[in-house]
Amino acid sequence: MNENLPPCPECSGVYAYEMGALLVCPECGHEWPASGEPAGAPVIKDAVGNVLADGDTVTVVKTLKVKGSPTGIKAGTKVRNIRLVNGVDGHDIDCKVDGFGPMQLKSSVVKKV
Repeated sequence: MNENLPPCPECSGVYAYEMGALLVCPECGHEWPASGEPAGAPVIKDAVGNVLADGDTVTVVKTLKVKGSPTGIKAGTKVRNIRLVNGVDGHDIDCKVDGFGPMQLKSSVVKKV
């Protein structure tokens, strides 16, 4: 057992070993990347290429139409404490916008503050 390797993310087994670029758990057979990032966790970037994370504050870069609202969300609106999700139709940010309530936004229309 290598003391520097993380436990298995599936079964928490401590006997993981390296096999090329993967780590393998002999207890349950789970394989995951040795880089430490979970497999399938996409990096979500804002409109200018900054990497976003849960809890970030972002600003809307262009005015957005909102169903049922005559004004929509104006460019420059600050949105605090975002949560990254696998949303529908490219909407990958879950947030609460002041004056509009909870909604999902696309990362391509926001910029990290």
